Amino acid sequence: MTEHSLWRFSRALHGAINDRQFEDLETLIDEDVDWAVYGPIDMFPFLGARQGKDAVLDVIRQIADNFRVRRFDRETIMLGVDSASSMLRYSLTALDSDKPISLRVAQFKAGRLLNMRVLIDTFDLVEQALGRPIHLPKMSRVG
Repeated sequence: MTEHSLWRFSRALHGAINDRQFEDLETLIDEDVDWAVYGPIDMFPFLGARQGKDAVLDVIRQIADNFRVRRFDRETIMLGVDSASSMLRYSLTALDSDKPISLRVAQFKAGRLLNMRVLIDTFDLVEQALGRPIHLPKMSRVG
């Protein structure tokens, strides 16, 4: 039985972030990849939408400059012959502060990575990055 391309991509992404081994990852990303990581761009400028392999590799290098992957667990997986998707829980460490950050990532793949969408719980991420809870004013009910 051959290994599904989603596993190769997950391992290559992990190696690129932690060990700066980008060669394996480069071969798994399509030239016309459409990439978007939705989150607080003001705090994390490498988030947002990117088009093309070079732009995506630049983002992954920026992530590698700022974080180390401590662990990632596959929570849900759907494998097809030509496509796959998974929900992952990533445990990261911010390199500048040594703070732990946990987030969930959904990834979708068909052969080479052609489309990536990541939705981050931004409120939780900002609290983790700040190292403290954010207190919002109470909302009053009208009516």
